[in-house]
Amino acid sequence: MATMTIRRSLSWTIIRYITGEILFSFFVSFLFFFFIFFVNQLLLMAQQILAKKVPVQQVALLMLYSIPQILSLSAPFASLVGVLMTIGRLASDNEALVMLSSGISYKNIFIPGLFLGIVISLASFFTNDVLMPAGRLEYIKLYRQILVSTPALELEANSVKRYRDTVIVTGDVTKNSIDNIFILDKTADGERRLIMAKNAQLRDAGKEGLSLDLTNAFIQSSKESAKFDYDYASSAFLRYWVSQEDMIQSSTVIEPQAMSSVDVYKEVVSKRMALRVSLDAQYNKILRQALSLEASLRDGPSGAAWNRRGAMEADFAKEYKIAANIKKDRDLLRHLVEFYKKFSLPFGALAFVFLAIPLGLFAKKSGQFAGFVAGVGISVIYWVFLFGGQSLGARAGYSPFWTMWLPDILTMSIGLVLCIKRIRK
Repeated sequence: MATMTIRRSLSWTIIRYITGEILFSFFVSFLFFFFIFFVNQLLLMAQQILAKKVPVQQVALLMLYSIPQILSLSAPFASLVGVLMTIGRLASDNEALVMLSSGISYKNIFIPGLFLGIVISLASFFTNDVLMPAGRLEYIKLYRQILVSTPALELEANSVKRYRDTVIVTGDVTKNSIDNIFILDKTADGERRLIMAKNAQLRDAGKEGLSLDLTNAFIQSSKESAKFDYDYASSAFLRYWVSQEDMIQSSTVIEPQAMSSVDVYKEVVSKRMALRVSLDAQYNKILRQALSLEASLRDGPSGAAWNRRGAMEADFAKEYKIAANIKKDRDLLRHLVEFYKKFSLPFGALAFVFLAIPLGLFAKKSGQFAGFVAGVGISVIYWVFLFGGQSLGARAGYSPFWTMWLPDILTMSIGLVLCIKRIRK
């Protein structure tokens, strides 16, 4: 019995057709995700800025400077949904089956998707690495101007605000009234001070910054050199000042998100060197304590330090714990997470394509709608993995590389397995 072998070939007409379909679906999906992220940003603005009666034109400019960040998030997810919608429609309408039956190669379907994935990844990286830092810097400059004219932006309900030498913890906020306020600061004499009050009235002091009129305040102060020597007092009324300089400095610090990948990498190198110096100094201190403890144990009860060995062991354990905390440099971890994220998030567009094409080919009916729903669902799962990994890497001390790249690796691995399974089928 003779068998007929179909020679699979490339068709540039088919490639152009599928490319056009993917681009249209990508554009629709991009508008969807852009709208979602834009509304989310607008709601954040409404809560933090519009409620404080900031002029609408300044809010509009802040939104404009936030657009690069919205673009960098929207494009990778749009590539996933766009490819899924297109390939799902081709599969459900049997167009993919007709192509394969006619001797058209699978490459005709993969090439347009891979091309889109590469282009979107490169464009997202440029947006994430060039446009977003530039927009963030302009955002900071404008926010500084708004802050000078509207200092009340600084204090929010149930929040912790850090300044140069001051930490302010707030309870519920109603207009300019703050309940259960807690302040930790340092005086000009170097004393640590704790201030608690049942209520505070926020006053705009113009160029001076902010003033807090505290009622039923309790104050405790102590010197660091003598922690058990402290003073305390209570007052029915106390006025506390927060300078404008401290406000601007705390609210306009340039975060790693506002840097390019090159600048973040330079910061990482600098922080690693500083960390190495700190660890070397701490390890030398631990070594000296260990040698002293060893000497006291060798001398035995006849030695002068024998009776202090318990305290020496406690000090050794304490210094070792300090070294472990120094090693977990959260600021360094935060910069490393952002560095890897600048590459992993744009690359997600290409990883999504590897998953979307074989997944779309499995569609049986309502392929376009099913592709849209599946794409949104996968986007939510990826989002959870990405930002969960970001927290694990920056706060819990897990490897920043793996926490940022794991979603892409999983996505591409699943896609490759489905590709092999589909081709064999």
